[in-house]
Amino acid sequence: MRTTLLILAAGMGSRYGGMKQVDPFGPSGETITDYSIYDALHAGFDLFVFVISPQMEEDFKNNYVKKFPSDLEVDYVIQSIDNLPDGFLLPPDRVKPWGTAHAVLMAKDVIKEPFAVINADDYYGRKSYKIMQHFLTLVEKTGKGHYCMVGFELQKTVSKHGSVARGVCQVDEQGYLEGMVERIKIYIKDGNIVFEDSDGSVIPLDPMSTVSMNLFGFTPDFFPLAEDNFRVFLRENLDNPKAEFFIPYVVDNLLKADIAKMSVLQTPESWFGVTYQEDKPKVLAAIQKLVDDGTYPESLWGNK
Repeated sequence: MRTTLLILAAGMGSRYGGMKQVDPFGPSGETITDYSIYDALHAGFDLFVFVISPQMEEDFKNNYVKKFPSDLEVDYVIQSIDNLPDGFLLPPDRVKPWGTAHAVLMAKDVIKEPFAVINADDYYGRKSYKIMQHFLTLVEKTGKGHYCMVGFELQKTVSKHGSVARGVCQVDEQGYLEGMVERIKIYIKDGNIVFEDSDGSVIPLDPMSTVSMNLFGFTPDFFPLAEDNFRVFLRENLDNPKAEFFIPYVVDNLLKADIAKMSVLQTPESWFGVTYQEDKPKVLAAIQKLVDDGTYPESLWGNK
């Protein structure tokens, strides 16, 4: 069975201060995404689809994709903020992209097989892709509406340099997700991990909480369900210039409506990523260590 890796690379990178999706982190100029593709390819994924912004298209086509081997199947879709369902018009003051679930929707006409979703600027580890690939190759036998996610410990995903957004999960005894709430402002305060609610309240979080890092597995039936949720979201938030349509928002709604179930897969891998420029040295050191211990070659694509 074919499987696809959908790479969300259209984010503006406002907190990071640049386009971190194409920032070099490896010894031969590799991006974090290059390592993700390398790992997923070795885990058995067949097609790699990027979601990019309109501003990235020219550079993506003319430069970025040329590094890959000619037999690597790569495609891309554009996430434009004016790509809305029929009946909705873009508010004149909307500048911010609509969020991760909107980015996934951009691929609805390209992906026809089970697929995984990742952030372009997050490192998940090779075993995570093997675990995901195994699930996706079996998922058709379980019927529609059976999805999965790879969860990480909250304490392993925060930044010392500012706040982060995480989907905080509730998991039942059978390993199924009971619910997920997107906490947009999680940070460290006085040695504790807290989040700031919409009313400004500061609430502590269990550092061992399972959080989503946007490593999800879906079947194509997710697309029409997400589109239905997007219509509801727009009716409630169209005039809010900062509102974002997140994947956890859709998943949580589907679980509450008993339309879908989501297995939470455990991985022994450690996550790392860049939210702020100050995170970069740590990521550079982590990747160099993986190269030094033989996990990766000096040049992934033979470009050195």
